[in-house]
Amino acid sequence: MDEKRAAVELADAFGRAAKSIVRAFDERLGGREVSTPRAKLLSEIERMQPVRSADVARAVGITQATASTLVDALVRDGLVLREQDEIDRRAVRLTTTKDGGKQARSWRAQYSAAAQEMFAGLSAAEKSRLTDLLNKVGDALA
Repeated sequence: MDEKRAAVELADAFGRAAKSIVRAFDERLGGREVSTPRAKLLSEIERMQPVRSADVARAVGITQATASTLVDALVRDGLVLREQDEIDRRAVRLTTTKDGGKQARSWRAQYSAAAQEMFAGLSAAEKSRLTDLLNKVGDALA
């Protein structure tokens, strides 16, 4: 198979897998207090806090505008606080509230259980290799 055709087949396989993975996570984690994208952002804020919006957006792999919209909803729901940075008064740091931290930890545990279930058919070596390859692709496209 030539290089061009192989790249197209890889892109198609990746797209199908990505959609299937997102759908599977939504099915397993749906119906929670917050949506999966908001839960992922909340989890990263809890893990990285205090954190700037741009830094958590980069960690999650979303635009700063998308992060801002999601953060607005998390603040409105009483799960995240915006606080002025003590060093750089122009910057805002995000932290979780007590309820936000509790939800973030709960979601992470449920996410981990879902991931273990979904990827149970792969060996540890296959998971590691696939993770390395996907990170390489992600880094190249960032």
